Amino acid sequence: MTKSSPTPLLDTISDPAQLRHMTPEQLLQVTQELRSEMIDAVSVTGGHLGAGLGVVELTVALHATFNTPDDRLIWDVGHQAYPHKILTGRRDKIRTLRQKDGLSGFTRRAESIYDPFGTGHSSTSISAGLGMAVGSDLNNEDRNCIAVIGDGSMSAGMAYEAMNNAGGMDARLIVILNDNDMSIAPPTGALSAYLAKLVSSPAYRGLRETGKKFASHLPDFVFDKARKTEEFARGFWAGGTLFEELGFYYVGPIDGHNLDHLLPILKNVRDAKTGPFLVHVVTQKGKGYQPAENAADKYHGVSKFNIVTGAQTKAPSNAPSFTSVFASSLIKQAQKDEKIVAVHAAMPAGTGLDNFAEIFPERIFDVGIAEQHAVTFSAGLAAEGLKPFCTIYSTFLQRAYDQIVHDVALQNLPVRFAIDRAGYVGADGPTHAGNYDVAYLGAIPNMVLMAAGDEAELVHMVATAAAFEEGPIALRYPRGEGLGVDMPDTAKILQLGKGRILRQGTSIALLSYGARLGECLAAAEQLNALGLSTTVADARFAKPLDADLLRQLAQNHEVLLTVEEGSIGGFGSHAATFLAQNGLLDGALRFRPMVMPDINIEHSTQNDLYAQAGLDRAGIVATALKALGNEKEASRILAATNQSKTLS
Repeated sequence: MTKSSPTPLLDTISDPAQLRHMTPEQLLQVTQELRSEMIDAVSVTGGHLGAGLGVVELTVALHATFNTPDDRLIWDVGHQAYPHKILTGRRDKIRTLRQKDGLSGFTRRAESIYDPFGTGHSSTSISAGLGMAVGSDLNNEDRNCIAVIGDGSMSAGMAYEAMNNAGGMDARLIVILNDNDMSIAPPTGALSAYLAKLVSSPAYRGLRETGKKFASHLPDFVFDKARKTEEFARGFWAGGTLFEELGFYYVGPIDGHNLDHLLPILKNVRDAKTGPFLVHVVTQKGKGYQPAENAADKYHGVSKFNIVTGAQTKAPSNAPSFTSVFASSLIKQAQKDEKIVAVHAAMPAGTGLDNFAEIFPERIFDVGIAEQHAVTFSAGLAAEGLKPFCTIYSTFLQRAYDQIVHDVALQNLPVRFAIDRAGYVGADGPTHAGNYDVAYLGAIPNMVLMAAGDEAELVHMVATAAAFEEGPIALRYPRGEGLGVDMPDTAKILQLGKGRILRQGTSIALLSYGARLGECLAAAEQLNALGLSTTVADARFAKPLDADLLRQLAQNHEVLLTVEEGSIGGFGSHAATFLAQNGLLDGALRFRPMVMPDINIEHSTQNDLYAQAGLDRAGIVATALKALGNEKEASRILAATNQSKTLS
């Protein structure tokens, strides 16, 4: 007689409160079903796989122990929150993850009451949790505030600033350190779990407090010796000295995949009315799915994949990605110039610099998730005559704005900023979009700004940055594939502040800054078909501006559009300032800057996001027609484009 399978439990859970009435055996079954559900869902949508698989048991244990959503549960970064979403009433939508009008890939306040704080960038959870803990006290509300932060996020200074503040305040805050890289502690076993239960128990803490009160009546030198002896004894067996020095009561390390360890320890910490606590949990990224366990880096973020084989689905393309073109170009420059070095903030594969590291392991520096440090570290390298390429996504570089201003630009140090993920990024949504770098860098004196219109131009811009010694210089490029243009055999150094004209017309001028160049060329074809002779130019530089090109376009066309993958305040604003200051807007010219709209557009495909922003070929054509007063034709083109998308 065969043993029947247990009745599915995940199907019965509509609210995490139901977990609090389950036995440990039932909770174990929930973790198994939850892991299978997550793997199946992400195989359909793509997304962040490894991190979520690593916290399945922890997620169940937290919701089974704490009174969420009244107790605040904050997931640092948020890419590990898929199991949390499934358990908090969003299972029916989990296969819309990162799709248009679907669930966000990160926690989001507007999405659920179980997401008390929106995330997407790392190392913010402890600061937010501390603010919530203090806010709850001031509101006379008794609740727990729990921040779950990975060991990678602990490389950012902000996390330590928050811990130092929390420790000094004796705040009622619980920090769960999710150590999934084995970078802090060795593997844990029964002894460490037993000790963690012991030191988190009411009996031990009560005895400890009694001993502290007794010792406080002793002479100072005896009290200090006693305190250090107790801390050393616990630190010897369980570690945590650093966190104790910051004022946290350290518990761990414990096995994050063992509910028999997690549940009693979290209960002890929950019931303690003192704080703050740090619970050190050791997990494995990709736990429970063999391909992800074997290659945690490749399964951190995935496209759609085959569950059986683990093979990811990639759309075929003949065009290289901008990221790979940057990486190969930098390698070629570094082969000619030994002073070139690369700096990145825990993103070797994402920036393409993993290939650089294989060839020049002594000339690349991964500083961890510490963008502020990355910029000032690069400034120090430049001060010693090296040529650092500080390679950071646009959305993350904004975290280091003061360092760019104070440590690089004010000293006019030749740091090369390679800014990946410029513009919309697609499924990762607004937390990862590169909207603002042209605006925030363009306001800084001594800064040269370049944007690649296609992958061939990116090759030349890497060479230009490598050769530039007079001060800081930045080059931006988007996520995804290039235009498929012919690649140059050799890189050339561009003349600063000089753009190029790709096609000449007489009526409308499209001046592109960045990778909307392909859409400008397509828009020009459509405008020409409507009898409107159109010029297409590639600005290349936002600082310094090509004054001669701008003047020529303004004086010889009825309509001038600037088109960019950036926010208000960027290239179009620089162009408008020049045109106004030189009286070029006083005549018949109709000038229209086209920028990313002043709203946050939620996640979708990159093409859809640009269409929503009006920065695709249809939007460009419609803007030109409206500038000429032809509203009817502009509306017809937009309607036809929308209908075509709906049918497809």
